Amino acid sequence: MEDIKKRKIFHWKELNLNTEYSISRQTKVVNALGMHARPAAKIAEMTMTAKGNIWLSDGASTIDASSIIDILTLCAVTGTRISIHIEDTEDTPLADEIKAFFDMGFGEDINE
Repeated sequence: MEDIKKRKIFHWKELNLNTEYSISRQTKVVNALGMHARPAAKIAEMTMTAKGNIWLSDGASTIDASSIIDILTLCAVTGTRISIHIEDTEDTPLADEIKAFFDMGFGEDINE
């Protein structure tokens, strides 16, 4: 049987982020289909240029935004509130870009 590597879903407190230095943006899923593979892939692609880590949180779980699978594990349906957390201030424009992507319904014309 093949070993399966499981990804860890982090609780915000486990991350030990220094919230004094991390930057957050708040948004919500407005796409009627919720989070699915295409926007998850786009978000993971956006994070490739980040200087530091970028995290997404639904309040219960915090995941690595560079992982498509991790993003999908949030099971973010329409209306789910999402926090975007960055660790490096140079990534602030990237956090704004990810927030805008959520706010515009992932570029799909299927909003709530």
